[in-house]
Amino acid sequence: MRYAPEHNDATRERILEAASRLFREHGIAAVGLAKIMAEAGLTVGTFYTHFKSKEALLREALLRSLDARHEVLEQALLGADVETVVRAYLSPEHRDESGRGCPVAALAAEVARHPRATRHTFASHNAPTLDALATWLSSRRGKAVARADAAAFLGLLSGTLQLARATPDQGESDAILAAGVRAALRLGERTP
Repeated sequence: MRYAPEHNDATRERILEAASRLFREHGIAAVGLAKIMAEAGLTVGTFYTHFKSKEALLREALLRSLDARHEVLEQALLGADVETVVRAYLSPEHRDESGRGCPVAALAAEVARHPRATRHTFASHNAPTLDALATWLSSRRGKAVARADAAAFLGLLSGTLQLARATPDQGESDAILAAGVRAALRLGERTP
């Protein structure tokens, strides 16, 4: 029996949503197809109807999560000051919701060990975020900020978030977030 195209699209979307959240929450290597499919309420055999491999699923999940994060960031940057954006990114809520949070903070280190096609998907779909950050920081500083400088700014934010997530003591983790806020504010407002 064949399913309607809408059914296949909805099934594919369920798989992508589950994979995206689980990859960010537990890491790419720690999440197998059985876990993804169980989370989506499907059998493992159904997986291969929609994706050729786990790597193909990862690329699609990265594409979707990076594009979605970019849209959220663009909305946050509209008229916002540096402090508001930095405090939102380095908040305890963002730290505690890795499965729904920034894919850069959750997955960049792991993606670096994946095949070139996956790294290319990551880089190309993170590029609009870097461009938006560069434009936004440029408007705050009164002079052009290069994409590489925007990447360093995002690296400070995502690295701080990673360290805060890896620190089991809540007080120490909160202190890391606060120190990251101070450092990012200095970097975000400083004219190089």
